[in-house]
Amino acid sequence: WHLPVYVANFVLMDYGTGAVFGCPAHDQRDLDFARKYHLAVTRVVADGDLTDSAFDGDVAFTGPGTIVNSHWMNGMTIDQAKADVIARAQAEGWGTGQTQYRLRDWGVSRQRYWGTPIPIIHCQTCGVVPVPDDQLPVKLPEDVSFDIPGNPLDRHPTFSKVDCPQCHQPARRETDTLDTFVDSSWYFIRFASQPDDKPFDRAVAEKWLPVDQYIGGVEHAILHLLYARFWTRALSHIGLIDVKEPFASLFTQGMVTHQTYQDAKGTWLSPDQVRREGDIWTIIDTGAPAVAGRIEKMSKSKKNVVDPDDIVDQYGADAVRWFMLSDSPPERDLEWSEAGIEGCWRFVQRLWRLTSQVSGAEGSDKALDRKTHQVIAGVGVDIEALAFNKAVAKIYDLANAIEKAAPSASRDAAIRTIVLLSSPMVPHLAEEAWTVLGVQLGGGLIADAAWPAVDPKFLEEDEVTIAIQVRGKLRDTLTVAKGLPQAEIEALALASQKVQHAVDGANIKKIIVVPDRLVNIVL
Repeated sequence: WHLPVYVANFVLMDYGTGAVFGCPAHDQRDLDFARKYHLAVTRVVADGDLTDSAFDGDVAFTGPGTIVNSHWMNGMTIDQAKADVIARAQAEGWGTGQTQYRLRDWGVSRQRYWGTPIPIIHCQTCGVVPVPDDQLPVKLPEDVSFDIPGNPLDRHPTFSKVDCPQCHQPARRETDTLDTFVDSSWYFIRFASQPDDKPFDRAVAEKWLPVDQYIGGVEHAILHLLYARFWTRALSHIGLIDVKEPFASLFTQGMVTHQTYQDAKGTWLSPDQVRREGDIWTIIDTGAPAVAGRIEKMSKSKKNVVDPDDIVDQYGADAVRWFMLSDSPPERDLEWSEAGIEGCWRFVQRLWRLTSQVSGAEGSDKALDRKTHQVIAGVGVDIEALAFNKAVAKIYDLANAIEKAAPSASRDAAIRTIVLLSSPMVPHLAEEAWTVLGVQLGGGLIADAAWPAVDPKFLEEDEVTIAIQVRGKLRDTLTVAKGLPQAEIEALALASQKVQHAVDGANIKKIIVVPDRLVNIVL
């Protein structure tokens, strides 16, 4: 195949060769790039029964599956295909398998005051000599001056002047300090154990470690996580602790991004310095034209930072928190949007209005009870999995169901439940709402209230919603009795006006029915 070459700003020049073979059907960034520039997208990993070469939709399939549309690799798993390509390359002489490490030496010395002193003494006679144990720790002087550029320890009158511990002749103390990553490479061990006479107590530290969950941005995953793992393994190697991996689970969250702006000279402008009228951006103070640039990580240097104080003053901290949790999965970047937070502020008001709608009515609502307990179960799972946006979506769903339901004991219970489920995301509102509801509940703080329990009997569905796809695209849904025979599902799917419009008289080659889940019509 002769394939075109594209230059894309999301491909890292310092990763590998700086060139990668794009696979847009199965990599989200590649797919976003392909859709933006209207490039062909070919499915090469089957998603269940979906094997068509044309890949539809805007969400990449990144799960496991068998290889399709890939010549001799068809039918293999992804790992089998990788191994087979390497084996062929070696057998045919056009490539070799290689384990590639991207490790570099870590230069830990810094020419600055802020850092742990390096406990080394330089002697003209004895060479490099470690500071004796009885002289540790080496402490930084507090009478330093920062009025001249450079390391103030070099200019300090006494800090560097010491005697050699071996020959006792005048020598020079090391004025470089350690990279602060050295300190943060083992702090979690100190958190687990804080004895007065040593860095940590081995037995106590081993009882608490490893850390259950590590959360950090991508810059931490590259640097701090690597250093922390190295440090822990080094301590294990010299027998100071029997822990080789410091963290049991890693979660890398995305960045908060915002559009950038510049004036005609290229000077960066902050969002509050510009206004938009149609497609034209201008500088508010002067009326001069402004240029709207790329959406990038918020940074002071590019001034695309939104002042949180102003946003909190206008919408409240809860609405801001709700927006940040609801807008996208926490592992992906969040684009700051005034419209998005406006919608979240309105939903916070909806939650508050529901609080006043507890009626004291009797009677039950089976459908609402089922929805309530399904949401309790789902939100609990989502929070544990750090899928906060999914938890928020389920709470929206429950709010809609509550607003449609007639007054009943079930509805009152659902209102109390939605306040509890929302409390981790909007704690201020939830605490105030709980105070209002406390008239019926006997008072107390929501922070002390038990998480709502799930009644398993309400999790059993007697109805299911089935997605109907035509050429892999969702065209309609059906709500039917669970376990409905395949022939009846096919008939209902074909009777859908939306499906008939999508088929548009074309010849139907095959109808694939996944019981209680999916109907896929292949043309």
